[in-house]
Amino acid sequence: MSTGSGADSAPAPTTPEPPASMFSSLKIRNYRLFATGQVVSNTGTWMQRIAQDWLVLTLTGSSTAVGITTALQFLPMLLFGLYGGVIADRCNKRTLLLGTQAAMGITGLALAALTLSGQVQVWHVYATAFVLGLVTVVDNPARQSFVHEMVGPDQLRNAVSLNSANFQSARLVGPAVAGVLITAVGSGYAFLLNGLSFIAPLTGLLLMRTSELHKVERTPRGKGQLREGLRYVAGRPELIWPIVLVGFIGTFGFNFPIWLSAFTDDVFHADAGTYGLLNTLMAIGSLIGALLAARRGTSRMRLLVAAAVLFGVLEIVTAFAPTFWLFAALLVPVGMCGLTVNVTANSSIQMTTDPAMRGRVMALFMMVFTGGTPLGAPLVGWVTDTYGARVGFASGGVVAALAAVGVGVMLARVGGLRVKIDLRRGHQHVTFVQRERESLATVA
Repeated sequence: MSTGSGADSAPAPTTPEPPASMFSSLKIRNYRLFATGQVVSNTGTWMQRIAQDWLVLTLTGSSTAVGITTALQFLPMLLFGLYGGVIADRCNKRTLLLGTQAAMGITGLALAALTLSGQVQVWHVYATAFVLGLVTVVDNPARQSFVHEMVGPDQLRNAVSLNSANFQSARLVGPAVAGVLITAVGSGYAFLLNGLSFIAPLTGLLLMRTSELHKVERTPRGKGQLREGLRYVAGRPELIWPIVLVGFIGTFGFNFPIWLSAFTDDVFHADAGTYGLLNTLMAIGSLIGALLAARRGTSRMRLLVAAAVLFGVLEIVTAFAPTFWLFAALLVPVGMCGLTVNVTANSSIQMTTDPAMRGRVMALFMMVFTGGTPLGAPLVGWVTDTYGARVGFASGGVVAALAAVGVGVMLARVGGLRVKIDLRRGHQHVTFVQRERESLATVA
């Protein structure tokens, strides 16, 4: 046995962590109630999304109008998203969610009444989308940060991934059911079922045991809290650059309601059932991506950048697929890469954020991811109407890929890294190495 002083300071050997369980956070009762309610309401939400887009396209025949609807739904997030984060940090998140989830159910029932009565006009859909967006301003940061209170820090990454898997599972069912309903009886019943679906999350929230929640100190009311949150993010490269990346991808690369409705109507000359099928195929890829993310123990920046580059490239390739079935098949990996970008950015940001700041940081994350849609959706809709669905889809992929490369370069500079290429057999061909370490090795 060594008795030298170096032995005392040597780090103790570590044992590798066991592989993460894919569904470990569901062992927690409060989160299980939350997840069960969300899968029901998420299914209704996807039904309404499909029905809403198809209704607007039917009423107007314009992809630009679909883009305007999407823009109005996300405009409040762009205008007021950061204030929603301040509210989430100040208030009891469970109480906030009871209010926001009830309000979302009411918007679905209102649109159902207008559609089933035969009185619906396109401005009704615009107005409903805008009101839903206002509610989402508070609901999104409260729901995102409430996950930490339900599961604690140890299960946070797994729960964030399962939330995405939950959403994508609903996406498998919702579009398919919506397509059948629209074809058989019209859009109104899809809106009605969405409104009623919010009974499930409200019940789950009411049944939670508040004593089992992880307490987080609420931020007291005060001046300058919005600026404080922005300064907090701006001073941390591990937060600001992932947020910049998801902002570009959310604004220009995630306009699938516009592209898929245009491909269905203009390129493949199909009906609402086909539109639902394309959304379902994307959901399959997204669900695979979410479940794989749930098994990962870490969220690495290199994975975020690589998935974003691949996402953009796949969008370009898919845009020019010559046949329907090749186009449909390529939507699966597109969905998988898109979801990997979202989950990796979300979980890495939550894990590195102070709990007292989490509401404001997640509000900024959601603001740039979804709030950029009012800027991107009308522009993408115009490009799609003017130059065709293929050019519109490809343009989103080009922006996403370029943004990913740019952010990857900035993260490498911040970390003092450079790309090293090694073409020898058996070696990792592309790696990042420390600039300082390489310089010392050269001198030696």
